[in-house]
Amino acid sequence: MAARAAIVTGASSGIGLSVARVLGEEGFAVTMAARRPEKLDAAVAGLATDGFDVQGVAANVAEESDIQKVVVAHRERYERLDVLVNNAGLGIAVPVGEIQTKRLDMQLDVNLRSIVIFYRECLAMLQAAGAEHSNALVVNTASIAGKRGVGGNAVYSASKFGVVGWTDSMNRELNSQGIKSTALCPAFVDTPMTDYVKEHVPGEDMIRPEDIGEAVRYLLKTSPTCVVPEIMFIRPGDAI
Repeated sequence: MAARAAIVTGASSGIGLSVARVLGEEGFAVTMAARRPEKLDAAVAGLATDGFDVQGVAANVAEESDIQKVVVAHRERYERLDVLVNNAGLGIAVPVGEIQTKRLDMQLDVNLRSIVIFYRECLAMLQAAGAEHSNALVVNTASIAGKRGVGGNAVYSASKFGVVGWTDSMNRELNSQGIKSTALCPAFVDTPMTDYVKEHVPGEDMIRPEDIGEAVRYLLKTSPTCVVPEIMFIRPGDAI
């Protein structure tokens, strides 16, 4: 059994990979999940080469059976779960009149529904960690779009508002069991997900994935008596 263990979704690049690295540096064994096996394998190999205890599980978190596959693989290898990072997400920016039902469902399934299912499937392990050290942690990647509406990307924004609301609800439900939840709400982060806007906002002017990773490092070090419900990350001069 690992001394501490974590699951990170959307872990093959960007924020997820940065968070997985931080967890490894902090002594956690990590199950890394992502949709594309080839990208995930490369990310896992890179962290393993650096000496971290990691495994990869290819999964589409829009599928309940894939979520269950990730949790089973994690439990079989590490036997415990101290930190869950629900980071997988996607956005499809279109005006309301052009929303396709398939793409609507995809965003809701990945950005919000998957988080609900991961909590449910991981609850027993999180409760065991909470009973042991009163400091189990779930980190949910929301967005600044979950704090203010975004015209032209309304489904994504609504799903991230849902993540913020879900996180608040989980703190009210699970804090007494030693399980804390934090919603991360960044503006544009320099990842492949923001490539669509880099014509207008260059990547070098965006928040760094490492900034988000370091925020998670801080959360790992808070005492059981401190809950951080959400963290917002904005670029200099931005209004919220």
